[in-house]
Amino acid sequence: MDLTKFILPACDLAALRHALDGVGHEARLHAVREWGGKEMAPLFEAAADNDATTLEDFVPAGVAALTEVIHHGKNSLPVFTEFQKRFCRPGEGAPGDQLWGYNEQTLKLFTGPGYFVTHPWKDGGVVIDYTMVPGGKVSTWPAIASNSAGLSRFIYNGTQDVMRKVSEHVTIGRARRGDVIMDNWFALVREDKAG
Repeated sequence: MDLTKFILPACDLAALRHALDGVGHEARLHAVREWGGKEMAPLFEAAADNDATTLEDFVPAGVAALTEVIHHGKNSLPVFTEFQKRFCRPGEGAPGDQLWGYNEQTLKLFTGPGYFVTHPWKDGGVVIDYTMVPGGKVSTWPAIASNSAGLSRFIYNGTQDVMRKVSEHVTIGRARRGDVIMDNWFALVREDKAG
């Protein structure tokens, strides 16, 4: 299913949201995997007019603490473009205004798991924040590691991904390091247990 007609030459967010919400997970995932930077850059800008992202866009209400929710990702880089971000709600005693997570991808052995904390962003919405390390994890996740060691420091260290809502299951992000906004975008498709 090619949905680029709703992004280029001009973004029609309402039509894109309707199309994405009207199909199942596999069709959404296929559509998003067709996007590159050419589609993601204008979509990210247009999505500023959508409702702000919330933590529930990443881990829906009712999902128990320390239960994994997988988001399939597609980035705008020229290689290694597919990955997953895995999120969970923190366990008891942790701050309620954050989620914990890491990156699952083929180069994880070399780059590290890329742990992050997702929390409200200063301008509204949420940010996936690699400058923070989670206080816990799902038992099946890899060991928590710092983003300032090894190759991880070149990929994750100091990075924050500002997230915007596209549809019920799809969000789009743009990376930044400090005050430098990078020309790297990615889209996430949430996988619900019911599909």
